Amino acid sequence: MVLHPDRTRVLLRPFLLPNEARARTICAQVMALSESDVHGLWEQVRADFGKRHAQTREFLRHRFEQARHCLPNDPTLSEERTMLLGAYFSHEYSLEAAALFNPSIVPHPDQSRLPTGSLRFILSLRATGEGHISSLTFRTGSLDARGRITVDPATRYCLEPVQIPSASYEKDIFERKLRELGLVGDFTRHTLQHLGARFTLEELRTALRGAKTQLGTHDRQTEAVSRKTLMLAQSNYEVQFAADSQPSERVLFPVTPSQSNGIEDARFVRFRNDDGAQTYYATYTAYDGKLVLPQFIETPDFLHFKFITLNGPAVQNKGMALFPRKVQGHYAMLSRQDKENIYLMFSDHLHFWNTAQFLLGPRHPWEFIQMGNCGSPIETEAGWLVLSHGVGAMRKYCLGAFLLDRDDPSRVLGRLREPLLTPNASEREGYVPNVVYSCGSLVHGSQLIIPYAMSDYATSFATLSLHAVLSAME
Repeated sequence: MVLHPDRTRVLLRPFLLPNEARARTICAQVMALSESDVHGLWEQVRADFGKRHAQTREFLRHRFEQARHCLPNDPTLSEERTMLLGAYFSHEYSLEAAALFNPSIVPHPDQSRLPTGSLRFILSLRATGEGHISSLTFRTGSLDARGRITVDPATRYCLEPVQIPSASYEKDIFERKLRELGLVGDFTRHTLQHLGARFTLEELRTALRGAKTQLGTHDRQTEAVSRKTLMLAQSNYEVQFAADSQPSERVLFPVTPSQSNGIEDARFVRFRNDDGAQTYYATYTAYDGKLVLPQFIETPDFLHFKFITLNGPAVQNKGMALFPRKVQGHYAMLSRQDKENIYLMFSDHLHFWNTAQFLLGPRHPWEFIQMGNCGSPIETEAGWLVLSHGVGAMRKYCLGAFLLDRDDPSRVLGRLREPLLTPNASEREGYVPNVVYSCGSLVHGSQLIIPYAMSDYATSFATLSLHAVLSAME
């Protein structure tokens, strides 16, 4: 089974003009049209785009309201002129125009109404479109008792979530993040004094303005600290999809400046808390076109998502992957600190990672250039099974695996001498040739299910015997 990118899956998005002067000119031009011309143009927009999206009118009305300040005055407009103005500030974005790849698979939150021995799953995928901008999309499917895979058809429409404006921040954690960033000083301390134990983004804006006024500081350094403090808050945000939306409709598109060029390579894991409750977490790479920054996602149900910044000196490079439960009373994470080797980290808080210890590095020719994980460790009776990737000659990516002790994951119990998966003749051509890659697998019964990307273009699945994989370890 192969999931190919589908160029017809388009998202309705704001079309941002280069400057406000150009926006005012366009508004004036549309305002100068006769009602007859407006009617004809709007009918053409309806014919071309009306059936391609679930809530076209609502989106265009919202875009009109956002651009309303660019009108020469505030006249009473016809419905058609309002919709037409909104259309000039909107466009379609083809999410998967370039690729649909780097999958991560976890058990679905809803396991009801399934045959005995079956498992419903949710698959996250990196979708890449125009400008090499990556967003996060989802598919659902099931595994039967024999491990046969069925992926549900994707819906026709795509939609973005609503950002929750009243999302609150915990002051203690926010202050700790400021300290990690070197932003704690008289100005930020004064700002925090005027905030409660929990506060909203608007309350932070008000406190920042108040601190500037009361301290009488409006210098460049204070403005820089104020801007960075606000950016930290904006990078920690929440979104909510409609309860009646289908998982394949939901798209997490870049929102913050640090994500502006992509939400990349999400590694989802179903995490079991100390009290037995379960939450889904994902590490991902935020990319702004120049810098990569590891970040964090939390969701209980794949409807409500929290985006969270990770802090600490060990938060660097790509490929952080969280263990599915605490180990030795601490959160545990795999990472790749130096773009070559795999490291192990422990922390008392999910958001802060200060130290990392070397775990293992390249040993065999197919991984001489670098190693990295291919998702969160999978707990088995034999130990923590970790799928890895190795890069060899001609930058060829292969999948491997190693095994860690369940009680002490700093102990490597075994690793594969030969690759588990290599790109074959039909998989080596793509957006980035000669690559197989995964961001998360699972064990179902006695089988290891690996969704994997083929040359950063499309996604397929491999099913292997778990016993065979473990038996092949050195």
